[in-house]
Amino acid sequence: MSAAIAALLTAVAGVLGTLFAPLVATWVSKRQRAEEARADKRRRHFEERRAAYTSMNRASRHFHTLLKDALHRLRDGVYTDEDRAQLEAGRRDYRDRYAEAQMIIPMTVISASHDLNTVLAATDAAIKRIDRGLAADTETPDQVLLTLKATEPRLTAMHRIMREDLGITD
Repeated sequence: MSAAIAALLTAVAGVLGTLFAPLVATWVSKRQRAEEARADKRRRHFEERRAAYTSMNRASRHFHTLLKDALHRLRDGVYTDEDRAQLEAGRRDYRDRYAEAQMIIPMTVISASHDLNTVLAATDAAIKRIDRGLAADTETPDQVLLTLKATEPRLTAMHRIMREDLGITD
């Protein structure tokens, strides 16, 4: 009797194995595809953040340089329409990169970029007032330049926070 029961159990196990093998294979395959999709989504999100950071970092540094150059030219009395056009193009590019990045970057980076943006925008406004002859007595190119130079640590801090978010820790 025990041999008959063993044969019966073996037959049942064989039949169940045959029936459940495709289900198990399908389940494992589904899990693998889901994990691959999650990994692909994480990779795409990382690439989007990296591209936004690169773009925003480049644009903010370029705008900072254009502002600094404009202040030097205003101080020296050689600020031209071409300089104004370059500064305006740099401002627009910076504004666009800043707006694009805000849609995908974490709050720590938004906060750091906001601190920098506040000073860059104030400097841009001061340059326009100085250029139009509407500046306050204390608002001179040299004074505004000192304020702008004080933002360099904010540029560095924003750059560091972006790198940390991407996992770069030299």
